Amino acid sequence: MKMLSLETELKGNSYPGRGIVIGKSADGKYAITAYFIMGRSENSRNRVFVEEGEGIRTQAFDPSKLSDPSLIIYAPVRVLGNKTIVTNGDQTDTIYELMDKQQTFEQALRTREFEPDGPNFTPRISGIMHVENNSYNYAMSILKSNNGNPDACNRYTFAYENPVNGEGHFIHTYMQDGNPLPSFEGEPKLVAMEGDIDSFTQKVWNSLNEDNKVSLFVRYIEIATGKYETRIVNKNK
Repeated sequence: MKMLSLETELKGNSYPGRGIVIGKSADGKYAITAYFIMGRSENSRNRVFVEEGEGIRTQAFDPSKLSDPSLIIYAPVRVLGNKTIVTNGDQTDTIYELMDKQQTFEQALRTREFEPDGPNFTPRISGIMHVENNSYNYAMSILKSNNGNPDACNRYTFAYENPVNGEGHFIHTYMQDGNPLPSFEGEPKLVAMEGDIDSFTQKVWNSLNEDNKVSLFVRYIEIATGKYETRIVNKNK
């Protein structure tokens, strides 16, 4: 698989929707994840990321303009022991609760499917990072309708053991802008992971479409210790 530039992928797509990147720093020291949200409607754009415990949640920037919280207010990131869960919806809670009961990432997601927002039927994308005893692995998942047919749910899980330095994978909800929005296709894209947390955050944020971007979360987890640093960028201030 050809390694892609995350910057180029983002700049070339005005509306990838919501996206998850997971990988490993070039020096091998850090497990890295990024999650971004975008919006076309006033309701979707009226959001910010705020810290909540070891994770984050979305929050209405102007509560008076919040018309429908059902698919836009959720906790994208939660931490369960040595596992960091990153998703584009309230399946974060499903994964957290069922893995806490000794079920697997895949088993937890068997209880969910794509979002009920026809005609888009937005895919649910999820990732989980496991950092323990100086080792690191991660997995990613997509649950999507069968080419826009809501009667069938297609389920894909991709697991990455012993990730290679400087490599990551990128999955997003939509192939590009459209009506209805076309769901992501194929396996997560192989992308280069470059720079420290600040330069990486700046590169991703600056590459997202200026009109549609809403918020960005980035976390660098030190593989040797499990300690982490976080960056949050919100368009609404």
